[in-house]
Amino acid sequence: MSVQLKPRYSPEEYLALERAAEHKSEYFDGEIFAMAGASEEHNLITVNLSRELSTQLKGRPCRTYSNDMRVKVDASGLYTYPDVVVVCGERQFEDAQVDTLLNPTLIVEVLSPSTEAYDRGQKFRLYRGLASLKTYVLVAQDTPQVERYERQPDDQWLLSEAQNLEDALPLPGIGCHLALSEVYDNVAFAPPASPQDGAEDAARSR
Repeated sequence: MSVQLKPRYSPEEYLALERAAEHKSEYFDGEIFAMAGASEEHNLITVNLSRELSTQLKGRPCRTYSNDMRVKVDASGLYTYPDVVVVCGERQFEDAQVDTLLNPTLIVEVLSPSTEAYDRGQKFRLYRGLASLKTYVLVAQDTPQVERYERQPDDQWLLSEAQNLEDALPLPGIGCHLALSEVYDNVAFAPPASPQDGAEDAARSR
């Protein structure tokens, strides 16, 4: 029985297809990966993050992008669409299309069940290949939790986190902060399961 091989694409072929496509896809190691749609909570958090960062960076030589700004990690060849990107100083793009950023200063990913392991693992490892990247932020969408990884002078990454809506997490790499009450503005969290709910579930599964 023959095995059907997945088609392989060059970066140039991917960009040509992507720029003509109606829906976004990521690219890595010759393969193209369609991106799934986002939940309402995911969209709300992304908008909130973009608003907060854009407001704090107003009047400074920084730009904030969300969702549609493609980022290339040159060292690995990854093309991806972070949820929020900030670039400070001179912007560098792959070509005259000005739609593929090469030097982000900060990247934010809003975690989803289907992508959390990737965002924490391989994707973060690939992002670390960006010499310009100072800060990587992960934002949960089902509970108040924001994690910040800050690049240190020895190229290690220091983790800080906030887990209460009353907290604010500083972003020293761009001189801003994230107030969790603003990050999660209008986001309704599901009530935590009670011990009685767990007992009832266990009884039903017997």
